[in-house]
Amino acid sequence: MSFTQPESATPRLTRSELAVPGINPALFDKAATSAADVVFLDLEDAVAPDDKPQARKHVIAALNDVDWGSKVMAVRINGLDTHYMYRDVVDLVENCPRLDMLIIPKVGVPADVYALDMLVTQIEQAQGRGQGKSQSGDKRIAFEVLIETALGMANIEAIAQSSRRLEALAFGSGDFAASTRARTTIIGGLHPEYGVLTDCDAEGRRVFQQTDPWHAAQVRLLVACRAYGLRPIDGPYGDFKDAEGYLSAARRVAALGYEGKWAIHPTQIAAANVVFSPSAEEVAKARRIVEAMAQAAREGKGAVQVDGRLVDIASIRMAQNLLQKADAIVGK
Repeated sequence: MSFTQPESATPRLTRSELAVPGINPALFDKAATSAADVVFLDLEDAVAPDDKPQARKHVIAALNDVDWGSKVMAVRINGLDTHYMYRDVVDLVENCPRLDMLIIPKVGVPADVYALDMLVTQIEQAQGRGQGKSQSGDKRIAFEVLIETALGMANIEAIAQSSRRLEALAFGSGDFAASTRARTTIIGGLHPEYGVLTDCDAEGRRVFQQTDPWHAAQVRLLVACRAYGLRPIDGPYGDFKDAEGYLSAARRVAALGYEGKWAIHPTQIAAANVVFSPSAEEVAKARRIVEAMAQAAREGKGAVQVDGRLVDIASIRMAQNLLQKADAIVGK
């Protein structure tokens, strides 16, 4: 039995993941010049069945012709339970050297990821991609998996270990709510009846306090990610006109330890980038912790005080994680 942490996924900045319908090429240039860290061109929910072949052509052309700069480029393919999926994968991997990642919807069991890994591996081997032999590109395709069903959540720990291509798990509350038959008023939002009654106040009154119906699922996904070296990403917030609601949802998962959140509209990008970026004060404190612990190590001490509080080895690990993200943002 191993007690060591697994290797972490390929480092990527994923504060904001912008969803762009693959059927609408007019949006591609705007997405390319946006501040999103990740752009994913969507072939699944954002595209009607009759439009899927044409959307696939648009996406392939865009990946090859549009200047996406340093963005992480992803495509959400159609589900494994559809006949669109295999052609999505074959055409994209064979023809798009700019493609970094495939987003896999509605994963329920580890075999779902294995099946896709096998197909992608065969295509890459045939092309010499990822082996220094390909004329069309040498990046090995990564996976982000959507956990958005009861079955997927029940198998999440096994799914998290299902492929070396796997870099991130994303929580999709909309389909998850449908799968669990939860009552919801908005994708990613709260429900007015989900909460608790507080104890009586001095006047004998009890107050209803709303709570987060997604918390337990989000924590479970977070733990699976951190246990197996993956990035936890929160999915969409459906009401893009509710900036305050999106910001609140992003702050909740950022406090848990998530690394980013989907944006279904460009107006949500800025909030995600701010929420999932360490503040100047946090960076300054992290640097003080690292410097203080380095000095303590030279003096043979295991813990020191910084800003009037005790810090130890656990503190330096948290500080180093924060500084790595800050450096990635500066270098973007």
